[in-house]
Amino acid sequence: MSDAGDSIRGTARGSAPVPLSVLDLVTVGSGSTARDSLRTSVELSRLAESRGFHRHWVAEHHSMPGVASSAPAVILAHLAAHTSRIRLGSGGVMLPNHAPLVVAEQFGTLEALAPGRIDLGLGRAPGTDGRTAAALRGPGRLDEAADEFPRRLSELTRFLDDDFPDGHPYARVHAVPGPVQGPVSRPPVWLLGSSGFSARLAGELGLPFAYAHHFSAAGTLPALDLYRQSFRPSRLLDAPYAVIGVSALAADDAAAARAQVRAGALSMLRLRSGRPGLVPTPEEAAAYAYTPLEREFADAWMADIVHGTPDEVRAGLDDLAKRTGADELMLTAAAHSGAARLRSYELVADAYGMAFEGV
Repeated sequence: MSDAGDSIRGTARGSAPVPLSVLDLVTVGSGSTARDSLRTSVELSRLAESRGFHRHWVAEHHSMPGVASSAPAVILAHLAAHTSRIRLGSGGVMLPNHAPLVVAEQFGTLEALAPGRIDLGLGRAPGTDGRTAAALRGPGRLDEAADEFPRRLSELTRFLDDDFPDGHPYARVHAVPGPVQGPVSRPPVWLLGSSGFSARLAGELGLPFAYAHHFSAAGTLPALDLYRQSFRPSRLLDAPYAVIGVSALAADDAAAARAQVRAGALSMLRLRSGRPGLVPTPEEAAAYAYTPLEREFADAWMADIVHGTPDEVRAGLDDLAKRTGADELMLTAAAHSGAARLRSYELVADAYGMAFEGV
């Protein structure tokens, strides 16, 4: 396996069945601010590093008051300044929203700031609603052909490697920082997805793949099967490497965990109903008057979240790792408060005996 492949594959810590990582949406609860949530992200990254989580990814979203992660590259630079070992990355950058050269420049800069610690996860969804996507991309680009994403991906990869062929219009265009300045490492590219399209493409290109189990659980096994069946060895990987995003919330008692998860479910219900807002408090969620259809949605959403006491969450994660064969679990904690999110990761680490490491 290549050195790049070694950097992708994590090591399970304690008694965890596979490496555990963090997916951070930088959620903002009612009564708090984006500044509060960004401070929590720094605390979370330091906690994750000290307890042996493998990586900390930040997801791109737009026009969502309850999610303060619209600029992953900026957040990752800040996290890099407060950590020293944990891998940091995008989960992901939504490539159709950006010019490939800009992404190459941003992540080349991150790699220069934190050498050997940066992952470039890419998605093809907008990470928002159609109107906001139009504002991000400009007129005429919402209905791009399906093959536009592979083309943009190829262009981005060539900018990262500085290897456009002679005669190409971009042959003399360089992403800086980058190889034009001399031998440098470059962040490994990951493909993210919630369908078979990215699973197949990741496999065919020999890239690591991250599946969004946390919001598309029904498609997890088919997507992972397709990825593994499609996989072709590359200079990056000689065998498939699949991560799944998992909603997981541990608390000191099951009732507290369920109350936090219920608040997250109400937040998602409002988002899916076109009423995005700050994540409600557990008390607000408990008092909310659900219609029958809303109750059905909330119950179904909560059913896919691993939550409860630390032992219950550990059992749920162990089962998920066994059922899916995932090489890594990336946990996102849907809760109203930053304190509840931090406590959840701490309790998960405790449940697996992931000892403190020097920082």
